[in-house]
Amino acid sequence: MRRVRSTTESLLSIVLGLEAVLMFFVTLTAFGLKAVPPVTAFAGGGGLLIALVLTAGLLRFRWGVWLGWVLQAVLAATGILLPVMYFIAAGFVAIWVYCFIKGRQIDRQRSQLQES
Repeated sequence: MRRVRSTTESLLSIVLGLEAVLMFFVTLTAFGLKAVPPVTAFAGGGGLLIALVLTAGLLRFRWGVWLGWVLQAVLAATGILLPVMYFIAAGFVAIWVYCFIKGRQIDRQRSQLQES
């Protein structure tokens, strides 16, 4: 039987998936603009992309959600290399925070309905 995912887990995994797609394009941009050496761009961008995808699968664990928060900070830190990323990351972090708060709220409401 398939495990039932919480709303929080579903929403946060969507955000991490979108951030992984974002990192693909950020990696190509960093390479194209020669912001960093090619090896650094592809290794760093690829590593972060893989971390985002793997973390999306680990959100069932409390530490997986914490890892997601850490990755939000790492995403924001990419602004050091490409300053426009400060703005883009701020948008994604805002989406992450909203999904975290709203997902937990929905999960609480669902558990209260099931208890009734």
